[in-house]
Amino acid sequence: MNIIVPMAGRGTRLRPHTLTNAKPLIPVAGISVVERLVREIAKVMKQPIDKISFIIKEDFGEEIEKKLLKIAEEIGAKGQIDYQIEALGTADAVYSGKELLDGPVVVAYADTLFKGSFELDETADSIIWVSKVDKPEEFGVVKLNENTEIITFVEKPKEFVSDLAIIGIYYFKDGRVLKDEIQYLFDNNIMVKGEYQLTTALENMRKKNNVFKPGQVADWMDFGNPKVAVETNAKILAYDKKEGRKLIADDVKLIDSQIIEPCYIEDGVVIRNSSIGPNVSIGKNSNIENSNIENSLILEGVEIKNADIKNSMIGKFVKYDGNFERLNLGDYSELI
Repeated sequence: MNIIVPMAGRGTRLRPHTLTNAKPLIPVAGISVVERLVREIAKVMKQPIDKISFIIKEDFGEEIEKKLLKIAEEIGAKGQIDYQIEALGTADAVYSGKELLDGPVVVAYADTLFKGSFELDETADSIIWVSKVDKPEEFGVVKLNENTEIITFVEKPKEFVSDLAIIGIYYFKDGRVLKDEIQYLFDNNIMVKGEYQLTTALENMRKKNNVFKPGQVADWMDFGNPKVAVETNAKILAYDKKEGRKLIADDVKLIDSQIIEPCYIEDGVVIRNSSIGPNVSIGKNSNIENSNIENSLILEGVEIKNADIKNSMIGKFVKYDGNFERLNLGDYSELI
């Protein structure tokens, strides 16, 4: 089985954190979004993963490419880097990894996390994982018939069709069928709002009697903006703790302070006269002093003093003193 991971988007809704880092490589409790996604797929599919294509922009850089290839290597797969030259839609992104559209393949967009146990229905040509949402007009959605088969794919419907949103994880029994349908979109310039949409290719496949079944996940977690990233961090901490993962490094220096679990704290962190948690992740070599921090995601190398922080996301190497008189903030920064 192969995996294709489209992740060429710039993550503008997660700025300023994506100005210097690709969104899927931002750590959640110390493990990047894309690594968690790939690991979870490898675990629940119960099949060996042969190859993984990471779809990125050419300017992501060599360091990011090496990190991605290492993720594939660590689960016993061969990784490859493919480039999406222009942002021409979800189908175009998938087609950038067309070499892997052969035989069983999973397509998983790297801006979402999930928990669940997948059971592949052998009677289906494809399985599309879905979740109920409050605002279906913001998603691609599916409609089911009485046999629990998908009978309609609609991208961001203006009128209500269904509240079952496609979460961005797909299984295809034969990737070549999808490859041919996307090529058909290109050849006939079939676009929706100026983009080649994967849902259009899926609808064409369905009309040709391909059987689509919905898949369910126990939990679907978004990572699209700082607010939901913080919420996802809290959920992941709970899952990691339940699964017995060691969350607090041995060399954390705790001086006249307390940690209210669950929290993830990396090597080299020093905490003085502070209360941390619950639901806080702190990256390596950070220093916290005279502060209370709850429900927040803090990346590496941060210095925080005299602060009362809740529901926040703080990027790398930030220096923050709650008793500030002078500020020096970069583009897209927020002080709320």
